[in-house]
Amino acid sequence: MTDGPVTRVGFIGTGVMARHHLEEMLPRDDTMVVAVCERAPAAWAEAVELFDRNGRAVPPNEPDWERFVTTLAADLDVVFILTPHAFHFAQATACLEAGLDVLLEKPMVLTADEAEALIATRDRTGRLLVVAFQGSLSPQVREASRLLRSGELGPILNISATAWQNWSTLTTGTWRQDPALSGGGFMFDTGAHMLNTVSDLAGEDFAEVAAWLEDDGSPVDIRAAIIGRLASGALVTMNACGSAIPSCHSEIRVFTTGAILRTGIWGETLEIQRSGASTLRRVRATAGMPDWEQFLNVRAGRIPNPSPPEVGLRMARLWDAIRESTANAGAVVRLPASQSAPALPSASIAAVGR
Repeated sequence: MTDGPVTRVGFIGTGVMARHHLEEMLPRDDTMVVAVCERAPAAWAEAVELFDRNGRAVPPNEPDWERFVTTLAADLDVVFILTPHAFHFAQATACLEAGLDVLLEKPMVLTADEAEALIATRDRTGRLLVVAFQGSLSPQVREASRLLRSGELGPILNISATAWQNWSTLTTGTWRQDPALSGGGFMFDTGAHMLNTVSDLAGEDFAEVAAWLEDDGSPVDIRAAIIGRLASGALVTMNACGSAIPSCHSEIRVFTTGAILRTGIWGETLEIQRSGASTLRRVRATAGMPDWEQFLNVRAGRIPNPSPPEVGLRMARLWDAIRESTANAGAVVRLPASQSAPALPSASIAAVGR
């Protein structure tokens, strides 16, 4: 638990992921869920059941998110946004403008223009924005990033990433396969973790990208292959299969002049093989904290923000290039040279106790 006063939080969205977070948040004595915004009766009914099971008072539900922000902002400190991807930009912007700190479910926004505008709003309002990407919030990814930025492993040469899941069958008929709500398919849903973690580990912008997204007759992409070159010259490959046999897994390998790092798109592990060693060895790391606990610690100034919108901007630039290349039959997209988004602080959040 964190010290200090009770944090008053509102939820926009009470779907499956929201209820997962509520399971961890409702037992806490430093957190009070004050209000909820949920349009779907079935999702709201399951949320009510969750509050009842935890012996918590059921908060009021305002189904209209704009009215929710307008009428309830004064009663809240923080809003946790867990809605279809297409709503993230408008909802996060409105919450920041209302003077609220925001924990935002992934992916952050749909485009680089939206990412830049959201960062500008964050800066203008002075509020906190943390993106709930499991990779960037993982102590394993934070330690890998620290090692890569420290220079002790030498420069990055190549990054190879793969993610797979039986996503196509699991999401048929849901908003995740509605382009107007999802902004993309497997590559922008489960695969968004890969885009984010690779961008985080790389620590720099892409200079060139070529991509192929295959929909296999679905409304959105199901399979993807992406190749790219970072501004430094390092090469990157990403392979995503959303029509795998029932399974869900990933792997990322970072090759440097002095080592090989292995992790996953959610930061579920970290192994390293240094020059002269014969095998990968697990890097010991402190157990990670739930997203909400990390958010509270960032908000209290105990740790740096491990998943700021600057990483979301780098990922959004990459996603823009992927879509442009795909629309042009895999043609190489050359990204304009721009000031790179700031790297994350080198201190690992693994050092922070639970």
